[in-house]
Amino acid sequence: MSQKSQVLVRKYGGSSLATTGHIERVAEQISQVCEAGLSAVVVVSAMGDTTDELVEMVSEITDRPSGREYDALLSTGEIVSSALLSMALHKRGIEALSLSGAQAGIKTTAMFRDARIENIDVRKLRDRLPDRGCLIIAGFQGVDENQDTTTLGRGGSDTTAVALAAALNTGTCEIFTDVAGVYTSDPRICPLARPLLDISYDEMLEMATTGAGVLHPRAVEVGQDYDVTIHVRSTIDPESAGTLIRKEALMEKEKKARAVTHQLRVAKITLRGLTDQPGIAAKLFEPLTEAGVSVDTIVQNASVEGKTDLTFTVAPDLLNDAVEAVKVAQKTLGIAEVITNPDLGTVSVVGSGMTNSPGYAARMFRTLTDSDVNIDMISTSDIRITCVVRSEDVEKSVVSLNAAFDLGID
Repeated sequence: MSQKSQVLVRKYGGSSLATTGHIERVAEQISQVCEAGLSAVVVVSAMGDTTDELVEMVSEITDRPSGREYDALLSTGEIVSSALLSMALHKRGIEALSLSGAQAGIKTTAMFRDARIENIDVRKLRDRLPDRGCLIIAGFQGVDENQDTTTLGRGGSDTTAVALAAALNTGTCEIFTDVAGVYTSDPRICPLARPLLDISYDEMLEMATTGAGVLHPRAVEVGQDYDVTIHVRSTIDPESAGTLIRKEALMEKEKKARAVTHQLRVAKITLRGLTDQPGIAAKLFEPLTEAGVSVDTIVQNASVEGKTDLTFTVAPDLLNDAVEAVKVAQKTLGIAEVITNPDLGTVSVVGSGMTNSPGYAARMFRTLTDSDVNIDMISTSDIRITCVVRSEDVEKSVVSLNAAFDLGID
């Protein structure tokens, strides 16, 4: 592209493409970019709730679908979006070409439902990108070494876009969504939450992994690894400042607590009476990994007479798979009892350097106590404190903590 126009990488989420009217609005925004002399690589999600509708169809047929067929089905939503957006651009006189993940040369691991991008054929992309035109790429998907379609996990279109920006060496990736950026809390729960001007990769990664749905965690990891600045912007108000995600937050560095995130639903598994012996964790969590179950908070009690209890949390839709995997190791580890609780949630306070400063944990715990919220489990990192609470207490916890840490609108 050295003799052609500069390349811009953008991603539009499902809410920005929910109807054909929404697609027309996005097409107008992209046409303005191309008419200004740029070439655009645009990654799209499935329209609105299309992916949820496809998942519901699957559940009506089977509760244990083949991973290969599951990915083949779910990938179709993004292909519909890409073709319709390409047509809308053609109508405006913009040269555009829609591509599936495979056609875009996105090679992934062979892990269905949660594949990782291994390589992108940049030469193929550059050859097919029209000068002052657009490639519309179906996000969330790629192809493995067997040429089978794979998906990158829910929200994976973000990862597609950031990976493309890294491969094309654009330096920046724009993520367009239905909100004005990354907020201090979910504005649907906490109306006084405010958008952040910028945030560091580390902080954003903690936010994404603890429930901030605005960005896929692996997208943040790719951005950090390849120094791609991620600019989260509003489709409705594209002139608003949005939020910059980069190496270091420059505009609000003095605030150690930056955001409150949450997960409305998590499931807890408690294993009672494990034999306390070397290698216990490996023997337990290797079957979980093989079953594709990601584990979050882990707490192990002190050993008493050679026995211990261990508790961990998983996503609710993985609870059954997790229990089945635990049963594989049950006899080997001498597990006396397996107890589950699917009705929990989490609330987290995130901020760089926060847990190295006195008073933040105490303030969080006091705020939850004053809100009559019982804490079930606690986990921390250098920049995060997470409490597992009853699912019914999550929303009021978010509102209370946002106020307690002065994260609302001034």
